[in-house]
Amino acid sequence: MSTYTEDNRKVTTRRLIEMKQRGEKISMLTAYDYSMASLIDEAGMDVILVGDSASNVMAGNVTTLPMTLDQMIYHGKSVVRAVKRALVVVDMPFGTYQGNSKEALASAIRVMKETHADCIKLEGGAEVQESIERILCAGIPIMGHLGLTPQSINKFGTYAVRAKEEAEAEKLVEDAHLLERLGCFSIVLEKIPAALATRVAQELTIPIIGIGAGGGVDGQVLVMHDMLGINQNFSPRFLRRYADLHSIITSAVQNYIRDVKSCDFPNEKEQY
Repeated sequence: MSTYTEDNRKVTTRRLIEMKQRGEKISMLTAYDYSMASLIDEAGMDVILVGDSASNVMAGNVTTLPMTLDQMIYHGKSVVRAVKRALVVVDMPFGTYQGNSKEALASAIRVMKETHADCIKLEGGAEVQESIERILCAGIPIMGHLGLTPQSINKFGTYAVRAKEEAEAEKLVEDAHLLERLGCFSIVLEKIPAALATRVAQELTIPIIGIGAGGGVDGQVLVMHDMLGINQNFSPRFLRRYADLHSIITSAVQNYIRDVKSCDFPNEKEQY
């Protein structure tokens, strides 16, 4: 049984909206493989995001841009096999939905059919409206993503806080309302002023999930490798580390090396 909830029913897009309506915060974390997804799901996580952040933390790339559709499907399959309760969201990678709505639909269908995930996530507002409409018409649920959109990092040129100026802030609010009108069931807001994120959460009826967007939204998401302290090279203000697995794993590996070289491992009880 989960530590944080006694409700073990499968989380759905509708249940997330119900959680917002009753003021229950939504917990969301990334996962990319079977073993970690199993642990996160058993702990009681509401939403598991198979993020294109796998490009950074799993493949060692500087940006999320190199991630391919086949790679996202591979990670999505691995996660879905492990999950019993959480809603599983798979990121649409760069180049699979921008500019060509027919290709966007084909890509989204592949994700859903091959991973068995519950829904997809994609970045952008009015710029990708046609793709969103086409995907939603096929019955595929979409989580939006506004603010700092990592797939557009070369356009921004920086990972600094977005929507600090009035014009960009108003554009973000307009895009958020647009995504809701189109039929997106939720929106991630990344690295924007807390007051702006709170405004969006209050104006919209769909859940708003924040990452670096303050506490006035309906839920929070972090990258697993960051919050567990596996990745020590990323320390933004919004990140809280709940463990120091970097030190724990390093120590365990060093102890193993020492025991092998000293002939302490395996001992007599560890042999057949």
